[in-house]
Amino acid sequence: MKALYLTHPQVRMDANVPVPLWGLSDEGRERAEAFVARRIVPAGTFVFSSRETKALELAEIVAAQAGTPVLADHLMGENDRSATGFLPPALFEETADRFFAEPEVSVDGWEKAADAQRRIVDTVLAALRSVPPDTAVIFCGHGAVGTLLKCHLGGRKIARSEDQSRHGHRGGGNAFVFDLAGTELHTEWMAMEDLPDEWWR
Repeated sequence: MKALYLTHPQVRMDANVPVPLWGLSDEGRERAEAFVARRIVPAGTFVFSSRETKALELAEIVAAQAGTPVLADHLMGENDRSATGFLPPALFEETADRFFAEPEVSVDGWEKAADAQRRIVDTVLAALRSVPPDTAVIFCGHGAVGTLLKCHLGGRKIARSEDQSRHGHRGGGNAFVFDLAGTELHTEWMAMEDLPDEWWR
């Protein structure tokens, strides 16, 4: 069995709503439902999630297919960007570039990439230790911390070039596979639609 990190697909953006409270858009929900309709989530899969609304909504769809509860943890949340709040897309991309390029620096008050990486890695490893043997695992989360986790698993330097937007679907809803010990990266980012049916083998 293997583990999967899955990012939430498209969200309903609203500058008047705190980003952690954004939910899936109609398109994002349709993609999530099409994903589980492929029957590629094994029964009994452990489903962990960030507590942010968009990730929880994805996790609930996945867990319903697995027949298991959602195990949510705020430490699996996206990098803390509350210092700036909502940013227009162009400014967000510029700030995200700096976030990845200077991992030991708090860019405009954002959580440092190095700190966010330690947080997500420690939390994922702790979650994996709680999983029974021979059980598939899916983590429902976010693009930036997912990228930081992938960099760690692949033994790679933190870099924007590793981000899901450079490899998968630009609207989110991307995934990578890794081992249950949390020591080996098995795939790069790929759109959820491109994930092999038996990714967990």
